[in-house]
Amino acid sequence: MAAEADLVTTAADAGLVLVAALCILCSYRVIRGPTVPDRVVGLDAIATNVVAIAVLFALKTGRGLFVTVSLVLAIIGFLSTVVVAKFVTEGDIIERRE
Repeated sequence: MAAEADLVTTAADAGLVLVAALCILCSYRVIRGPTVPDRVVGLDAIATNVVAIAVLFALKTGRGLFVTVSLVLAIIGFLSTVVVAKFVTEGDIIERRE
């Protein structure tokens, strides 16, 4: 049983390192662009990677609270991506009726 726990911890550590490296690569895309949609996709990928980090940390520590945190982060990341995509395509987030 201890060998399985060690394997899960090692796999979670490796996953955390990999996802952190992916966050750094995505931040390069956010900074360099070249277009606004590229930056939006980079931010969405970072949000997804942060959710993965929270889930991996929950696996490593055995705390279920981080799974709840990851669900909230996933919802916020999705909504922010939709709002920014609407702003980029239409130039306005909330339509005004007059």
